[in-house]
Amino acid sequence: METHTDLWLAASIVVISLLLSAFFAGAETAFTAASRARMHALETSGDGRAAIVNRILAIRERFIGAMLIGYNIVAIGASAFTTSVLTAIFGKSGVLYATAGMSILVIVFAEVLPKTLAISTPDRAALLMARPVAFTVALLGPLAVAIESLVRLMLRPFGITIGEHQSILSATEEIRGQVALLHREGGVAKADRDMLGGLLDLSDLTVSEVMVHRTKMRIINADLPSEEIVREVLSSPYTRMPLWRGTPENIVGVLHAKDLLRALDAAGGDASGLKVEALALETWFVPDTTSLRDQLKAFLSKKTHFALVVDEYGEVMGLVTLEDILEEIVGDIADEHDVAVSGVRPQGDGSVNADGAVPIRDLNRAMDWNLPDDEATTVAGLVIHEARAIPDQGTAFNFHGFRFQVLRKAKNRITTLRITPLGPNPAPKRHPE
Repeated sequence: METHTDLWLAASIVVISLLLSAFFAGAETAFTAASRARMHALETSGDGRAAIVNRILAIRERFIGAMLIGYNIVAIGASAFTTSVLTAIFGKSGVLYATAGMSILVIVFAEVLPKTLAISTPDRAALLMARPVAFTVALLGPLAVAIESLVRLMLRPFGITIGEHQSILSATEEIRGQVALLHREGGVAKADRDMLGGLLDLSDLTVSEVMVHRTKMRIINADLPSEEIVREVLSSPYTRMPLWRGTPENIVGVLHAKDLLRALDAAGGDASGLKVEALALETWFVPDTTSLRDQLKAFLSKKTHFALVVDEYGEVMGLVTLEDILEEIVGDIADEHDVAVSGVRPQGDGSVNADGAVPIRDLNRAMDWNLPDDEATTVAGLVIHEARAIPDQGTAFNFHGFRFQVLRKAKNRITTLRITPLGPNPAPKRHPE
């Protein structure tokens, strides 16, 4: 009779211990995986359980410590009690029975099962367990703080410090990683992912990386007859045109097509008497190191859409517009007057023929690639940087998981390249052929 009583007592304690262990393990998983944004939204709408979850997540270290302490106390206590009971009943072989039985029960019912249930619906599980978890943290939290302080004290002689609330990733990197994960899982479309990524990149990019280079700027000689200037403006797809005098580097103003047309209308359509330079707006020069975020704010505050980019010596490098910055967020903005020259031409064999001046970011967006743009802005610049030289026509290189072949070259400029993905295991090092 006593043996049966001991078995029933052991079984009851094991069941209670497994339930408590499942609670601790499931709570840790649910609260860790719960959406902070959803919890804040629920708290704002008046959900008291969500407010409790947010308070617990604000003291994440104490919460995790309390869950671990509770789990280990229950698991160790149950194992020790079960071992003592089975040893008394079966002798020395009871240790083996207790070890095998408790291992299976703990792994299945106290680890895998509760964590699987919690991770499947973490928000709902966190809300259901909010009040019991809050009670447990209040009960075991001081012990967790004491143990954490002891651990810090033990690690201090080895020069190891543990920062509280310290995240390895910045907030921007966490958002970017979450968006990329949702895209892979199908929850976010590629266009939305690119838009969010472009918005996050504004502080990391400079105007020199998105500007129209001076070799591609469409500018007008201010010394030309006014009739010819009018024809130049009307034939241009752009509404703002820099004016230069003497040398193309000497920009004296920016002519807006609307101002020119108003003056032309006021003159009765007679362009010969127009003083074009007097109509030009003052030129706005910005350093090439200005971030896109700062330049966007400056565009909005000055209520203008056009600026010239200069280097540290004051030399004009190119121009940047509000549209250039917005395109980094929303992608290419085309209208009925745009010149449709993307410079990216996909081929039937999976390769891409690209102009050397195509920005790497544009190519990555168009093809969903991940070519690095830290050391170079354009595709040609990337090849020159990796090759450490200006390669000849026909030369090919393998790097970053792609094969780059120079198709055409004009003087010292690479004008056209063929880019071919190499597959899942590309050669890690470049080698000219």
